[in-house]
Amino acid sequence: MRPSVESKKAKRRVVRVLVVVGRLFLAAVLLFAAYVKLKPQFPGARWSVASVKTSLAMFSVEVDAYQLLPPSGVIFVADTLPLFELALGLWLLSGIALRYSSIVTDLLLAGFLAVVVRSYMRGLDIKCGCFGSDDPLGPWTIVRDSLLLAASIAVTIGAFFVCRWRAESRDAVAASPARDDK
Repeated sequence: MRPSVESKKAKRRVVRVLVVVGRLFLAAVLLFAAYVKLKPQFPGARWSVASVKTSLAMFSVEVDAYQLLPPSGVIFVADTLPLFELALGLWLLSGIALRYSSIVTDLLLAGFLAVVVRSYMRGLDIKCGCFGSDDPLGPWTIVRDSLLLAASIAVTIGAFFVCRWRAESRDAVAASPARDDK
């Protein structure tokens, strides 16, 4: 038995809503992650170029703790990652080219998860550096990053479905005979 047209429309509407909610959630996570890495690190300090440089220098210590990169790579990642998270969060927030922004988010979160799992398996006693907390790297970090990646993959899949449904709707409208209401 085939689902009715109305139930199909209802399911598509639910998927669209879930994609929007997931997109906004991931955007908020990335924007918050960028914010805590860029914000002034000392109480009472004001936002300035100098305070952001100080924040990025402090973040470089956390990046270096993962023992993955040479010093030049640590500086590059510490200087660019927060800005990349900010840009990606804004891109997700806009909803423009969602299939592509969600794929980039998938790749970023998969990379984070791989680094976290590697570091945990090596027994590194470090803090994550993800959201400005002093929480040590541990099983909860792996679970959290896995759930974020799962949400991102779900948004990506949903974005591709929504795009296909829009194309089908356009094709159906284009294929329908023109009505003459005269």
